[in-house]
Order: sequence, then C-alpha cells, then structure tokens
Amino acid sequence: MLTITNPADGSLIRELPSDDAASVAARALGARAAQARWAATSLDSRLAIIRRFRAGLVDATEVLAQTLTQEVGKPIAQARNEIAGLLPRIDFFLEHAAATLVTEQVFEDGGMREAIAHEPLGVIANISAWNYPYFVGANVFVPALLAGNAVLYKPSEIATLTGLHIARLLHAAGVPEDVFVPLVGGGEVGAALLAQKLDGVFFTGSVATGMKIAAAVGPKLAKLQLELGGKDPTYVCDDADVKNAAESLADGAMYNTGQSCCSVERIYVHERVHDAFVEAFLRTVQGFRIGPPTEDATYIGAIARAPQLEVLAAQVADAIAKGATLRLGGKRIAQPGNWFEPTVFTEVDHRMELMREESFGPIIGIQKVSGDVEALALMNDTRYGLTAGVFTPDEARARAILAHVNAGSVYWNCCDRVSPRLPWSGYGDSGVGLTLSTYGIQAFTRPKAWHLRRA
Repeated sequence: MLTITNPADGSLIRELPSDDAASVAARALGARAAQARWAATSLDSRLAIIRRFRAGLVDATEVLAQTLTQEVGKPIAQARNEIAGLLPRIDFFLEHAAATLVTEQVFEDGGMREAIAHEPLGVIANISAWNYPYFVGANVFVPALLAGNAVLYKPSEIATLTGLHIARLLHAAGVPEDVFVPLVGGGEVGAALLAQKLDGVFFTGSVATGMKIAAAVGPKLAKLQLELGGKDPTYVCDDADVKNAAESLADGAMYNTGQSCCSVERIYVHERVHDAFVEAFLRTVQGFRIGPPTEDATYIGAIARAPQLEVLAAQVADAIAKGATLRLGGKRIAQPGNWFEPTVFTEVDHRMELMREESFGPIIGIQKVSGDVEALALMNDTRYGLTAGVFTPDEARARAILAHVNAGSVYWNCCDRVSPRLPWSGYGDSGVGLTLSTYGIQAFTRPKAWHLRRA
C-alpha cells in the first residue's frame, strides 16, 4: 500500500494499493500492444483528444488544485497558477505538433528525392516530479502522445493523487487506458518500470536518482532524458534597479516555498549596491505570508518531503559555522507538519554548502562581489548549469556576462521563468536532453531517412 499524508499537518489523506513487478510488466506489455494502434490514428484525432484534455483541466481546476495543495503542501493560489500556466504549454504543442511532425522533403534532383520522417519512439517511461507535477509531467506526456507514443507514467509517490487525476482526464478525453498507463508506488515500482523493454526514459528529479536511472537504462540503449537539479545564480549589477531586482529575486527564491529546480538559489550583488539590495530583499521576504496552504493569502507553504527539513537545517548550521550572517529565519517552525522559516544569509562564500548544493527550500545566500569578473567566476563555480540571470539596464553588459555562463537558460532582468517556445535543458549535473519548444516535440520521435529514386 502507498500511504499519502498531508505535509502541512501530517494527517493521513489516503492509502492506495501499489503496483508491483508483475502488474508493471503486464501493463508494459499492454502498452506495447496498444502503441501501434495509437500511432496509426490520425494526428488530427490525437490533437482533438488533447484539446478535450485541456478542456477537462479547465473544468476541474478547483478540484485539481485542492488535491495538489493537500498532498504536496503547495499554497492554493500557486496550485491554481500551475494549472492555469499549463494551458499555454498545451496550446503551444497543439499549434506546432503538425508542422514539427510532418515528413520533411529536404532534397530533390532529377529522379532522386530525400525526406526525413519523424516516427514515434514507441513505449516510453515518464517518471515525473512532485513539485510541479502538471508542468513537468505534461512537458513529456503531451508531446509524447501527440507523436504517437504509449506512455507508462509514474507520478511521484508524493503527488500520486494528482497523477491519477491526470490519467482520469486523459482517459476521459479519449486516450486509451493502455496507451497512457499510470503506475502507483515508490522506488520499487520505478525500478520495475526500468526493467521493462522501453524505447525512451524521461525523468525529472534529483541528481542521485538520475544517475541510478542512467545506469539502469544504459544497457538498454534506449533514449534517455534527465531533468535534474540546479543551483541557479543571479548577479545584480551596480546599475540595477535595486528595489525591482530585490522583489523579483525574492519571489524567484521563495515561490513554491523554494521547491523548484529553477528557483534562485545564489545571489551575487555588486558591492556598491549590496547593502541597499539586502535591505529591500529582507523587506520583501518579511512580507511573504506563512500559513495554511489552503488559504488564498498564503505564500509560503509546507515542505513536501520531511527529510528535506534536515537538509535545510544542515545548510543553516554549516553556513553559521563558516562565518555567514543569518539575517532572517533559520529554523523549523514548531507546529505539526513540515515547515521551515524563509531564511536569508549574507556574508556567504563558496566554502558553504548553502552556496554549492541544491537547497530546495525557502533559503538563500547573498554574496557581495567586486564586479562582473568575480560574479561570472562565481556563477560558473558549480557542478550544475540550469539557469542564470543578470539584473542591469544595460543589455550589452548582460549579454556579455550571460554569453559566458554555463547554463541552459539565461535571464536578463527576470528569473525563474519557463517558456513553451524555448528548450529547457542544462549543463553538467542539471541533466541531459531537453523538453519544450519544437525540439521538445521531436524528442519523442526517431528520424527515418528516406532515399527515393524513381525507377
């Protein structure tokens, strides 16, 4: 059985029967048999089904948001925002699927023609995340289904009820039950899934788990995409609008209670504006309301995973021991559930875990720097490379810095932003492969080269 608890108060929500190795194997065989039939349906039919799924999301938004808040601890306003924010992503895939999946005629000369067809991979595993289950899940299963794949979908055990809602809505929209197959359970079910014959594995989660998945998938020679962690830096230049930068970066660091791979996790501030920035940042964070996730005004909710509280506490202790100044927060909130105060440090440096390892919580370090050269060196002093940003009114200055930052996404005067039109990828331990954009549609296909000569 899978036990689902509410991280805001520790109460039992529900117990669900888990899959096991036998049920996973049977469902994988069923998906293999069904995939060819699904791929043979017209793209217009698949597009219509995803449109109905989109409509189902709209109709059920409040129920979906309440479930997400209950099992993950996400503030209800942010849960609604996630579902609303998914709609433009679906619209992008609907708009661009046909042109992206069409067979390309690339050459013709005399009697010879060359073309590239985009065929579905086949049966893929989608091992999804709990922090943004609608976003990160749909980045995979929507284009995968549109491209004609069958999907074995394992939602995080922390967001299982949300995953079952997604499956219910897809099935109601017309996706056959053996084409989109939800699997319930924890790590054992994930391992059973990876033991199946698969044509692609798409995972979002921690670096440690991603490495284990890579090791398991390697001998299969299946396509592998890993969206992993980040230690995302931003540099505030001496000519930046300090108030605007502070408000934007406070939100980027603390939104979703800091539980995002692209949350702002390191801030470097030019020494000329450092003190003013810190004061504005502290004022902003102090205005964030901590409260029950079910209340509309709540901004800081519960930590979804209880073990993460120990990670945050260890980073606080390490930073203090190495000379950082605690400016705000720094400890668990003494009440039932998983709660941690919004926490801000200054006088930090790269000896500290806070500035090197992913925090995944409402905690941030602000480091003073002498200028652009030092800021760039520190931004690149990491094993991650997901996102990075610069605040300055000077676009040329921002471009000059960001061009040399090792990150898959870079931001000028903004942060913590994802667009369906742009690929989502990373350097180093932030993962391999990509989602989103038209490349994120083709990621679920294999190209077939056609050489056609008239007799």
